[in-house]
Amino acid sequence: MRVLITGGSGMLGRDVAEAAAEAGHECIPLSHAELDITDLVEVRAAVREAAPDAVINCAAWTDVDGAENAGEAAAEVNRDGAGNVARAADEAGAWTVHVSSDYVFDGTKRTPYVESDQTNPLSAYGRSKLGGEQAVAAAAPSSHTIVRSSWLFGVHGRCFPATILRLAAERDHLAVVDDQVGCPTFTGHLAPALLALAERRPLGIVHVASAGACSWYELAREIVALSGLDCAVEPSTTAEQRRPAPRPAFSVLGSERRGEAPELPEWRRGLEAYMRVGSRS
Repeated sequence: MRVLITGGSGMLGRDVAEAAAEAGHECIPLSHAELDITDLVEVRAAVREAAPDAVINCAAWTDVDGAENAGEAAAEVNRDGAGNVARAADEAGAWTVHVSSDYVFDGTKRTPYVESDQTNPLSAYGRSKLGGEQAVAAAAPSSHTIVRSSWLFGVHGRCFPATILRLAAERDHLAVVDDQVGCPTFTGHLAPALLALAERRPLGIVHVASAGACSWYELAREIVALSGLDCAVEPSTTAEQRRPAPRPAFSVLGSERRGEAPELPEWRRGLEAYMRVGSRS
């Protein structure tokens, strides 16, 4: 399979490129500097030149808090850019795999969200990601897979474990929110799942996240324990943290598309893999 990866220099994009190479796929990763997905003319030209079988869109505005004051800028990437990628891929006869987010939900549910659940994003970031889903479906109505995942972390970019490791080395204690629950997902595990979906081509939305769930506090405590650092991790509340963007209190993902949605390892296994790989990089 010949695969074009947008956002190819990002945390997820780099892992997808590595997984593609390991699987023997022909891979064309394009960074933001090489391809601005908000420019439809540029995207069309890049896709035509690459002539891929599938396009995996890993390019995204990922600054959740920053989007609150730059909502249109975030939407230009996450909504309009996603639509551009899907449109160009569809015109070239390629399948689109687009990566979306658990933040399209409002977190009021207390059982895992499945693909058919009602969306209701709380933040500008979440609205931009939902807009991207809609743009992809409209641009490539019969040639897209939208993959919602959750709380991504990986060795090739800024992420929660990297931040916790840095702060735990600098401080005696950390306060981390324990009233937000999700599925921390290692990009090293998500990447091969995206490639599998590019081959299987299930139409529509598929939820793919690590098995199990935890709070940010529980995740931070596990990170510090695995690191061996001498730092106390204490629970805090979302209200005490005062972040600009509201987050869903519960955004655990499940799937009603058994047999189509790849199953990932439990989140602790992803964290252990992150710590092993990160220690070698």
